[in-house]
Amino acid sequence: MKVEYKLFTIIGVFAVVMGAIYGHFTHWEEPVGPVALFLTGGLCAMIAFYLWRTGAKLDPRPDDDPYGEIDQVEGDFGFFAPYSWWPLFLGLAAALIFLGAAVGWWLVIIAIPFGAVALCGWVFEYSKGDDAV
Repeated sequence: MKVEYKLFTIIGVFAVVMGAIYGHFTHWEEPVGPVALFLTGGLCAMIAFYLWRTGAKLDPRPDDDPYGEIDQVEGDFGFFAPYSWWPLFLGLAAALIFLGAAVGWWLVIIAIPFGAVALCGWVFEYSKGDDAV
């Protein structure tokens, strides 16, 4: 977890420094930018602190070892379907829904059932036989 907390620490410090620079160049008259950057730095600091404390309690991971090999972090990444047509149909339905939001709401009403069918088809793609819903 050393890499993660160092990354969030660097991003947090960068956000705070950029907030100060932004505030200086706007003469602190525009309050939203510096406040957002300071809050971003604070949130990054909280995440970095959490990762630092959690990393101190756990055993070191293979990615924290500078002499570690790639095969030490190999593992099961899950099951992925070799091919499926459902993401294509779901993407087309989502495109129609977003197009309907821009063109006319009648198209959204027509596209939502197609999106629901495509989503159910993708989720239950491997539910057949006794496992079927």
